[in-house]
Parts: sequence; structure tokens; C-alpha cells
Amino acid sequence: MEQIKQMYLTGERALFHALDKDVQDCTFADGESPLKESRNIKLNNSTFKWKYPLWYSQDIYCIHTTLMETARSGIWYTKNITMKNCFIQAPKTFRRCEGVTLLNVQLPNAEETFWNCKDIKLKDVTACGNYFAMNSENIKISDFTLSGNYSFDGAKNIEVHNAKLLSKDAFWNCENVTVYDSLIICEYLGWNSKNVRFVNCTIDSLQGMCYMDNVELENCKLLNTTLAFEYSTVKADIVSTIDSITNPYEGMIRAEEIKEIIFEEAYVDPAKTKIETREVLA
Repeated sequence: MEQIKQMYLTGERALFHALDKDVQDCTFADGESPLKESRNIKLNNSTFKWKYPLWYSQDIYCIHTTLMETARSGIWYTKNITMKNCFIQAPKTFRRCEGVTLLNVQLPNAEETFWNCKDIKLKDVTACGNYFAMNSENIKISDFTLSGNYSFDGAKNIEVHNAKLLSKDAFWNCENVTVYDSLIICEYLGWNSKNVRFVNCTIDSLQGMCYMDNVELENCKLLNTTLAFEYSTVKADIVSTIDSITNPYEGMIRAEEIKEIIFEEAYVDPAKTKIETREVLA
């Protein structure tokens, strides 16, 4: 593998079609698409300052590498990329990529990041920005913090562990989602999704989990959660009080207490939903 060290690279396609390169302590300055169509590249302690740095690339390993804000739309159509201890300041990173692993990566401007991607692994990642992971699939996440609305819209096959999500309209139009041991503060959580499961989670959601097909909650807390489960098929074991539920379509809801239960019999059949509180069970 040829080493390229401590170079200041300028101009469009500075290392176009690069193959088997070990890039260390380099700066990619002005010039679009510096590593377009590259293969088998290692990047260490390097910086990208301009647009489209890694398009149509394969087998990329980055460590201690930075994408400046001006390196927007930075990684599209790329396969098999791992980034460790990196800082991605640019928005719109990762589009139609496959096989993306991020380890200890910060994305402070993650607007429209991870769209239409497959096979994503995120660990120790912090992101801030709207529309994160739209229409992506096969996602495994642990130790994750996200601040940004409309996250995971249309995504499929998602597994999340130990996350903090501050995200209005998260998990809309999703399929096959499981979230463990996480804090979710989210108005209108999960609408129009199916096969969604929350385990040991704390959820704060105005009108959360409505219009859902098969939503399950196991050992979860619902804080400040009102008008939940409207027109949803639900199986919920809640270890807190629920402020209110409205018009669940079918299933079972168990909680410490439910302050208000709304059934409009013109629209739903109350007999299809079993509701229990632990005061009654005791």
C-alpha cells in the first residue's frame, strides 16, 4: 500500500481512482471529488475541506479524520466504509451507501444524513440534525444521542440500544423496529409504522404511537404522554401512570394508572382492547 503523507492536495479529483493508498496527515483543500471512485483507502488524521470527497468509493477506513462543513454531501454511493474517532461537520453525508460503520463519531450538523442507506452500524455516535436516516434499512445502533426531528422516517429493520432521542415525529412509516433501554422525547412518536417494539424505555410523547400496526411496549415508562395509541393495535406493559389514551383499535394496555381513557364507539369497539391497572390487579 502506497503511503501519501502530509500533503496539501488541491484541484478537482486530486486522487481520482486512487487504489491501495495509506493517506496520513493530509489536507484535501479546494476541489471537488478528491477521492471519487477510490478503492482500498486508509485515511488517518486527514481533513476534507470541499464537496463530495468520497463518492462511488469502496473499502474505506478512516481514523481521526474530519469533514469540514464545506465538505457537504461528502459520502454518497460508497460501499464498505468504517470511520473511527472522526468528526463530520458537513450536512447531507451518506446517501445510498452500503456497509457503513461509525465508531465514536460526532455529527453536529447531521441534516439529511444517512438517506437511502443499507447495513449501518453506529456505536458511540452523537448527531444533531433533522431527517436523520430517512428510508434506510438494516440499522444497528448503540450508545447513541440524536437531537433532530423526523428521524428514521420510512426506515426498516432497526435495532437501537442505550440511546437518547430528542426528535419530533421519530420512527414514522417504519417497519421492524426494536428499541432497548432508551430515552425518547418525541411528539407524535411512531405514526403509521408496523412491528415496533420498545423495551425498558422511557417515553415522553404527545399523541404518541398512533396509527400503528403491532406496537409493543415492555417494562416502559410513559411520562407526560397524552392521547396515546389512537387507531393502533397495541400490547403495552407500562410501569408508570399514563396521562391519557384515546381510541386504541385493538390489544392490551396495562399500567400503574390511566388518568383518562377515551373511546369513541362510533369509530372503535372498546371490547377489542383490554385495559388493566395495577391498582385493580392488586
